[in-house]
Amino acid sequence: MTQPAITANGLRKSYGDKVVLDGVDLSVPRGTVFALLGPNGAGKTTAVKILSTLVSADGGQALVDGHDITTAPDLVRAAIGVTGQFSAVDGLITGEENMLLMADLHHLPRPRGRRVAAELLERFDLTDAARKPASTYSGGMKRRLDIAMTLVGDPRIIFLDEPTTGLDPRARHNMWQIIRELVTGGVTVLLTTQYLEEADQLADRIAVLHEGRIAALGTADELKRLVPGGHVRLRFSDPATHHRAAALLPAATRDDNALALHVPSDGSQRALRTLLDLLDTAHLEADELTLHTPDLDDVFFALTTDTTTDPTTADTSATATTAAAAVPAPGNPSKETVR
Repeated sequence: MTQPAITANGLRKSYGDKVVLDGVDLSVPRGTVFALLGPNGAGKTTAVKILSTLVSADGGQALVDGHDITTAPDLVRAAIGVTGQFSAVDGLITGEENMLLMADLHHLPRPRGRRVAAELLERFDLTDAARKPASTYSGGMKRRLDIAMTLVGDPRIIFLDEPTTGLDPRARHNMWQIIRELVTGGVTVLLTTQYLEEADQLADRIAVLHEGRIAALGTADELKRLVPGGHVRLRFSDPATHHRAAALLPAATRDDNALALHVPSDGSQRALRTLLDLLDTAHLEADELTLHTPDLDDVFFALTTDTTTDPTTADTSATATTAAAAVPAPGNPSKETVR
C-alpha cells in the first residue's frame, strides 16, 4: 500500500488564548488534490504553515512525503513547494530574474537553472513577458509566475494557500487547469480555499475546517449528502396520473397547481433507481424528472454557522448528520433535469 503524501494526527496550535487548531487529523493520498475549506480564521493557513515547517505545532504529529515535520524538517522542505496567500514575486525585477533567483536558491547549476526557468516560463505562458518587470504583470500572470517559481525545485507535494484569491473568473479557471495538469503529472496538491466552486471542481477530497476542527471530510458528493433538503421533483401533465403518484408516494410534498411532487431523496443512484422502479411497477410515467441536490454552499453554511452543535469529525462513511440537523432546507440547490 502506497504511503500517503501527507498524514497528520492531532495537530494543535494556539496563539495565546486563541485555539487555532484543536486536534486536526488528515490523510492525503499521493497524486490527488485535497482541499481545506473553511471561513476566515478557521485555521487553514496555520495548518499549511505547520505542514510546510514554517511554524511549529503545539501538539500532534505529521509526516510529509514520509518525513516527520519536527525531526526531519529539511527533508520535508526538499520535497515540497509552497505558494502562500500573498505573492512571493519581486516586482522590481523581471519574471525571468525571479525564476533564476529561485534556481540559485535551489543551488541548481547555472546552465540547468536557465533551462528550467525557460521551460517553466513557456509552460505557464509567460515567455513573452519574461523580460518585463513583474510589477507590470496582471494578477493572473503574477499568480502563474508564483507557481512557476514554486516548481523550480521539482517538488512532489505543493501547498497552495488560497491560490485564486483576487483573480478574475478567467484567470481563476486558468489556474484550475494548471492545478489539474500538475496532478496529472503526479504532483500532490493541498490547497486552502474559501471558494466552494473551486473545491467542488478540483478536490478529490475535501475537509471542512471550522473553529480549528475538521467538521466533515469526504468527496464533494459525500459532503452534499450530509445536508437535508435533497429531493426529486416529478411533474405530470395528467391530473389523474399526478393523483395516483401522490397516493403511491405518501412522503412526497404535493404541488397541485404545477401537478408536481417533491420526493425526499439523498440524490444517490440507488435512491433514484428505487424511485423509478416503483413508478414503473405502478405503470406511472412522469413528464419531467428533476434531481435537486444541496451544493457545497449549503454544506459550508450548515457546518460553519451553528456553533452550538458538535459536528462529527469522522469520515462521511460514518454518521455525520449532527452538524446539519438544525439547518433549514437549502435555498440554492443544484439541478440535473431528465426529460
